[in-house]
Amino acid sequence: MEITQRFKIQILILTVILCGGLGMVTPTFAITVTHSYIVDSNGGGLMQLGSLGGTDTQASGINATGQIAGFSTTAAGDTHAFITDLNGVGMTDLGTLGGRNSFAYGINVAGQVAGMSQTADGNYHAFITGPNGEGMTNIGNGSAAGINASGQATGNSDIPFITGPNGVGMTDIGTLNGPGPTYPTGLNDDGRVTGSYFYTTETDYHAFITGPNGTNMVDLGALGSGKHSFANGINAAGQVTGASETAAGGNYHAFITGPNGVGMTDLGTLGGGQSIGTGINDAGQVVGESGTVAGVDHVFITGLNGVGMTDLNSLVSLPGGAALTEARGINNHGQIIIIGVAGLVPEPETYALLLAGLGLIGVMACRRKSD
Repeated sequence: MEITQRFKIQILILTVILCGGLGMVTPTFAITVTHSYIVDSNGGGLMQLGSLGGTDTQASGINATGQIAGFSTTAAGDTHAFITDLNGVGMTDLGTLGGRNSFAYGINVAGQVAGMSQTADGNYHAFITGPNGEGMTNIGNGSAAGINASGQATGNSDIPFITGPNGVGMTDIGTLNGPGPTYPTGLNDDGRVTGSYFYTTETDYHAFITGPNGTNMVDLGALGSGKHSFANGINAAGQVTGASETAAGGNYHAFITGPNGVGMTDLGTLGGGQSIGTGINDAGQVVGESGTVAGVDHVFITGLNGVGMTDLNSLVSLPGGAALTEARGINNHGQIIIIGVAGLVPEPETYALLLAGLGLIGVMACRRKSD
């Protein structure tokens, strides 16, 4: 599993997508898969998402009701941010801020979406929408990577920022010792921001978490003697997931922290060398990808608080030869965004595949408060 290379690519994408001054970026570079899916543990199985008229769709975030945000190509060949209805059904084009392309990265329980869009002059600005994706408001240069229940957004402009409720105002969350830059990737309803920053040179990076409302940033360190770590998700309790080297120059493993980022626990792998955590819900269930003994990438899911890593493919009935390979997030009802299914020919319409035992590891136990 080429996790190390993937991480280098991720850092490059963070550098390009999330920092300010993005007018020179090739607009469609971020589409990396053709189709996206939602694994519905409430009985719907694996359902393919639609598109905005083009061939490529990438889901980025999911809220407690199963509304999904992401970006999809249009019939005209542009890329536009989208939101779905409940449980991933349907797809609404969120439009742009006057340019050709837009991308959505986060969604809250009310269906407010955050991301970035080209403006009429071709530059990229961060945006948030109203509830259920209504209206797109320009909140300043750069990109928003996440949004919480009050509409606070985080991301990068000329500064790593957090906004006030409903995207009003940008406050610099700063950085720790080192040259920077700092890349927020998500925040919870307390306004605790997580992400990554470069702590010695622009090749050495660690995950971080802040206190409420983006204050008092803390370095989360790394597993073992590893030099590098980064964060991909945070839940209501401040538990963070991502990936870390286990030794300098060594393999990366998915991790989970305790509440408010305290401690870092190695989640292990599915038998291969490396793994990465990409999403976490309020019960501490983590989803992500891991190498297997067979040397291929499979999606994993853990139990509560990151306990026990299970190959999601062992719990889902799929056509022969198909395998779930990449996940983006999980909500409190155990609905999971899948953006990689190897060996499956996508259908033009949505369809369901039988889940067989996902509840065995507690996914269905997560019917708690909204993301």
